[in-house]
Amino acid sequence: MDFEVQVVESSFVTPTEPAPRKGLWLSSLDLVQANKGHTPTIYLYSSKDVAAADFFNVARLKKAMAKALVAFYPLAGRLGVNDDDDRMEISCNGEGALFVVAHADDLSVDDVKQFKPSPELRRLFVPRDFLEVWRVALGTALHHVAIDASSAFHFFQTWSAFSKHGDHAAVELPCHDRTLLRARSPPTVHPDALLTLHPKLIFSDPDGPLAFEVFTISRDQVASLKHLCGGTSTFCALSALIWQCTCVARRFPPDSEVRIVFPADLRRRMRPPLPSHYFGNAVFRLCVTSAAGEIGTAALGSIAARIKGTVERMDEELVRSAIDYFEMAEMDERPTLRGTLPQTDLHITSWFGRPQYDADFGWGKPQFMSRAESVRGGYVYLMNDEGTMDDGGGSGDVRVLVCMEAVNIKELGRLLYAKL
Repeated sequence: MDFEVQVVESSFVTPTEPAPRKGLWLSSLDLVQANKGHTPTIYLYSSKDVAAADFFNVARLKKAMAKALVAFYPLAGRLGVNDDDDRMEISCNGEGALFVVAHADDLSVDDVKQFKPSPELRRLFVPRDFLEVWRVALGTALHHVAIDASSAFHFFQTWSAFSKHGDHAAVELPCHDRTLLRARSPPTVHPDALLTLHPKLIFSDPDGPLAFEVFTISRDQVASLKHLCGGTSTFCALSALIWQCTCVARRFPPDSEVRIVFPADLRRRMRPPLPSHYFGNAVFRLCVTSAAGEIGTAALGSIAARIKGTVERMDEELVRSAIDYFEMAEMDERPTLRGTLPQTDLHITSWFGRPQYDADFGWGKPQFMSRAESVRGGYVYLMNDEGTMDDGGGSGDVRVLVCMEAVNIKELGRLLYAKL
């Protein structure tokens, strides 16, 4: 990356109306995320028919953010600790969100799209707005203790709507009642829950160098894979393929115990369901465990069926047991930034179905959106490809972002494409 980034402006944007001044209680599903820090993302825009003088007007962006922070007031607060019980909370004090404007010469959207998520990409683009005459990169970083992916995209939708439509924007207000996920009294964990719930991730220093790759799976390849897997979901089909290819690439002994771990959204699994715009962390991890030899040789359809079956077992009792488990358990995982999962574990996060491209600030939808950094070995992210086409829809392609040991990642790519 042989270019310079110059900071033009740095300030805090505060809500346009007084924010509630209170401590926001955090659920056990929030607290388990407390040490994971910020989730960095990047959006890329191109002006096309927009006048250069108006494209991504900074004053308009800041005004829209200030409006959005009225409803999303926890994002204008700070992390704190409740004096009564020493439990972490969000101190809603209206101090504001950091807004940085910077400029980079001789850098195009196509240039940035070639970069892989990395610490360097995060350092350059997050949390900054990079403004040029005809192109812009919007970098964001939201702390995971405050939000999950659904909540983050809801905020981006609201911010962009205020920028595009002003006071006439139609927005759906977030629900801040996190006591909806309060543990039962007394907390109770159903014995069967621990067969599906994955309570804690273990991180350690990698044995060797890590590598990051982005594999693109075409729409036609996705359709063929889903057909091969009996018409299951894109997530289940791709997860089965990636898990099998990873096991083969890593050359495990057949009797080694391997595990696939993935976050699952509980909003529609509770009875009654959570409000659709519940603001906070409403996810926990599920897992499927098997012998490496079985996963390496099984039909993809049977692996996909096991993943699907695990998701379908996520009922009210499992959800409540997970909340109770984390309330009782030590929730301080403290993963290191460069930690890696055991090679026997694979963590797959899906952003399918998320409105990741629904962020039109008045200058069109982003041409590209991605995580800006991924440095933990054993982590995979599934994301839709470019969100803007001539017909206004996406390409249908899928990007598979993989961070794993460098010695095996090329073989993983070869196996993935050989089976498609």
